[in-house]
Amino acid sequence: MSELYELPNSWEWKKLDEITELITKGTTPTTNGYKFLNKGINFLKIENIVDGEIDLSTIEMFISEEAHQSQKRSQLEEHDVLFSIAGTIGDTAIVKKEHLPMNTNQAIALIRPKESLNSIFLKYSLLSIVSQNTKDKQRGGAIKNISLSDIKNTDYPLPPLPEQQRIVSKLNNLFEKIDKSIALHQKNMDEADIFMGSILDESFQELESGKNVSLKNITSKIGSGSTPRGGQKSYKTEGISLIRSMNVHDTGFRKKGLAFIDDEQAKKLNIVTIQENDVLLNITGASVARCCIVDKNYLPARVNQHVSILRLKDEMIPSFLHYYLISPSVKSELLFSSSGGATREAITKSMLEEFQVPLISLTIQEKTVAYLDGIAKKIEKIKSVQKEKMESLVALKASILDQAFKGEL
Repeated sequence: MSELYELPNSWEWKKLDEITELITKGTTPTTNGYKFLNKGINFLKIENIVDGEIDLSTIEMFISEEAHQSQKRSQLEEHDVLFSIAGTIGDTAIVKKEHLPMNTNQAIALIRPKESLNSIFLKYSLLSIVSQNTKDKQRGGAIKNISLSDIKNTDYPLPPLPEQQRIVSKLNNLFEKIDKSIALHQKNMDEADIFMGSILDESFQELESGKNVSLKNITSKIGSGSTPRGGQKSYKTEGISLIRSMNVHDTGFRKKGLAFIDDEQAKKLNIVTIQENDVLLNITGASVARCCIVDKNYLPARVNQHVSILRLKDEMIPSFLHYYLISPSVKSELLFSSSGGATREAITKSMLEEFQVPLISLTIQEKTVAYLDGIAKKIEKIKSVQKEKMESLVALKASILDQAFKGEL
């Protein structure tokens, strides 16, 4: 996976398999007859690794104690280094005590270092290896998976442990400064979103006419789907799109994490076939109430049980409903129950059917959408500049990593 180069004195090349106690990957409980639960022991997926950390708030799948004990190969321990090997390649994280107990699936490799290998050093070096490997294979297209054999046979630059600790300390200091700059640009993007939210609220407050209508009266369909039998293991590398909650964001549809199913699986989900201009709304999990209009480039498509389709009749423009549902004041109505202000864990079909939206003429809807589209484009331009600066800083981190593991830092 890496090209050999001359190392400093006291460094040596090792196969990664030589300096780790264990390199394996997880399993899916359903293959052994177990079911996923609504609560229980955390079951980790690639989507739960966010910015190099395990994000417990994004976990939507859980297993029983019995399933946990039976899946020995996928049981995580403190200081394990996780490395995604399928779909999204190279996401890394270190398991901490507060994450446990936890299991993971077959798309994530579990690497348990020996005492001669610092976990953080291993995580940083894996990021460097993936970065270089990606550059080497750009001409051949995206890398779809890495095998355990690839990982075990990786030629790994290993300095003495004190040197590992020195490099980790220096990388931590450098990356802390870079991450602060990245966070500043992210803050600018967040503030742009807050400004857009205030524009949305003001726009819909001005449109208040006292006339509302239930969603069920202006939609021809309100409904969610399901996960194909076999769960993630049954997903394909191509085929018909299966849209899940991680694809639905207020600012638009996101491709990352998009799953695919074959024609036979899709046929069983025909009742939730998505059409162009359908409005998608997340109805369960940490992302409940996120909303977007489906991207026609990913049709044909189906949705799973965490996403609801809102298909409008002619009385309302899809973009108008989308803007309305993502306006902060309206989102609060969806997110919080009237009793005690507790956050909803789910939005039911009946709630959606009875949810009130303003009854506005199509002419005013069109003018409102045109106005909001104009503001949204300006906001996106501002965010695009910030994003470019963030990408430059990420590239700088990759360059620093490359220097570090050539002994030049």
